[in-house]
Amino acid sequence: MRTVVTLISLCASCLLAGCSGLGQVAAWEKGGLSRPSMTFEDDALDVRFVQHVYTSKENSSGGNGVGGGGCGCN
Repeated sequence: MRTVVTLISLCASCLLAGCSGLGQVAAWEKGGLSRPSMTFEDDALDVRFVQHVYTSKENSSGGNGVGGGGCGCN
């Protein structure tokens, strides 16, 4: 059992050491990372729907002035 733990920690150390030499992203390479398609919430309608479902389930309106019963039928 001890050898397995030692082997796993050795492999993890080697993987982390391999990632340390990657360097930083240059300024001209950041343009591709700032595209709207690279965000987690790229669909505004889907984000609004998920927020509505969360608000309905939690029964908290967040100061919108609308109260609901938690069923989503406000």
